Amino acid sequence: MSETTSSRLLTLLSLLQGRRDWPGTELAERLEVSARTIRRDVERLRTLGYPVESMTGPAGGYQLRAGAAMPPLLLDDDEAIAIAVALRTAAGSSVMGVEETAVRALVKLEQVLPAHLRRRVQALGRATQTLQVYGGGPTVDPQCLTALAAAVRDHERVRFNYTARDKADSKREAEPHSLVNAGRRWYLVAWDCGRTDWRTFRVDRIEQVQPAGARFVPRTLPTPDAASYVQQSLKSYRARYEARVVIHAPVETLSGRYWLGNATAVDEHTSEVRTSDDNLDWLAMRIAMISEPYEVDGPPELLERLRAIAEGIARATP
Repeated sequence: MSETTSSRLLTLLSLLQGRRDWPGTELAERLEVSARTIRRDVERLRTLGYPVESMTGPAGGYQLRAGAAMPPLLLDDDEAIAIAVALRTAAGSSVMGVEETAVRALVKLEQVLPAHLRRRVQALGRATQTLQVYGGGPTVDPQCLTALAAAVRDHERVRFNYTARDKADSKREAEPHSLVNAGRRWYLVAWDCGRTDWRTFRVDRIEQVQPAGARFVPRTLPTPDAASYVQQSLKSYRARYEARVVIHAPVETLSGRYWLGNATAVDEHTSEVRTSDDNLDWLAMRIAMISEPYEVDGPPELLERLRAIAEGIARATP
């Protein structure tokens, strides 16, 4: 096999691994060869153990079927390092049950990496620690997450059951645009076909994702990207518990305290923080971690919880 053919086979395999299905004519255009050459290259991949299936239709096409045993992936140095970093991050993930699986996958990856890359990955592991933030967050079903990711990739409508913040259940049909990870929470940005508008869905509240059997042309978001849309949605979202905290400290001394949110200056010696959450305990603990003198203007439930925390601390530190 010539060097040109080998290089083309690697490129063809990379294309098939990156997308669910490819029309034969599009592959031929990408690789600048004839449709007959594509057919010969597909046969060569099959003899190497890659389960490439032919698709019927006017133009025909090909897709790489998931096999019982995964053939070797084609990764360059940067891709291998990126996957190793992602697997280490996943060990402390918000995806349900993925931690142990990520560790096993990382061990397998390190075993097949070239020596120079393995040293870089191992050095990264020794130099990195994970901070477990108090309160954690909800976990999502990995099968739900991957089903939504596939629908985003393939521009395929989906149906799912959704539990709203008020515990109301509904059935939705949507055109998934993007998945956005915000710390310990995952969000789906999608066009809601029933509401005929853009919506943000918490993925941990989504269940029973099923394809709706229809493809769609992606719509244009009303914001520059999906992350900014989620950020805008969260800003307009009214949490169950809200508080105004006046802190007797300059605003610049509070800038590193991520759990407080954005602080604004009242004067050069006083700051104000407006903070909210659906979880009363987590909101109270965030406020209780303020070390400077402060006053809280908030709902009675929050004030009662803060008093209980103060009494508990007083009992524990006589």
